[in-house]
Amino acid sequence: MRMRWEDLTMLHWRYEPDEVQSLLPEGLTVETFDGSAWVGLVPFQMKVDIPFAPAMKRILHFPETNVRTYVTGKSGEPGVYFWSLEASSLPAVVAARTSYQVPYFWADMTIERTDFMGSPIDRTPLEGDKITYASARKWPDPTPATSVVSVTVGEAFGSGQQGPLDRFLTARWALYGDLWKWRSFAKMYHDPWPLHYATVDSYDDQLVTAAGLSEPLTDPLVHYSPGVSVRCGWPGKA
Repeated sequence: MRMRWEDLTMLHWRYEPDEVQSLLPEGLTVETFDGSAWVGLVPFQMKVDIPFAPAMKRILHFPETNVRTYVTGKSGEPGVYFWSLEASSLPAVVAARTSYQVPYFWADMTIERTDFMGSPIDRTPLEGDKITYASARKWPDPTPATSVVSVTVGEAFGSGQQGPLDRFLTARWALYGDLWKWRSFAKMYHDPWPLHYATVDSYDDQLVTAAGLSEPLTDPLVHYSPGVSVRCGWPGKA
């Protein structure tokens, strides 16, 4: 499957590894950095492009937000584990739940982009522009679960400015799914994220706690990316 992930913001918080491990399915082990597990809230614009279906853009282009952490499977292969993925396209939710065994939820979602003057923009945000992501879960439970995040885009990372933690959180090339006792694994192929610094203007999120995690007690570490093109391999047994 080929797609683009655009206007993507990553918010990450430190967690105790034991808390995160207790919420993982059997066979997956939480990865840590600097003694902490890391939980991410990641809103963005998804674009699944099928050349012979241009009239399906309302189904294939939609906002998405996921709650995630970083794990290894029994083989030791690192990857992303998702507790939830909100999407505004119901057909995409149904297709992803059945094919990749990942917990997609149907939600009302919007992404608003404005310049430093507050005027709406219809382009890739630049330094000083703002993005606001809003989501309200519709199906399935647990509901209600809402999220509103507003960030200001900062300057781009220069050559050599990405540190080990930046790479740990963003350089991920596989995902794990689970459905009952079935564990799936799929490779992800894309260029490294072009990263920007970013700051959170405000956030009011229930998606992290809806996953069973405790409320974050600190401000998040934030990254923004204008996006990458992605190819997702077909899932196999983990």
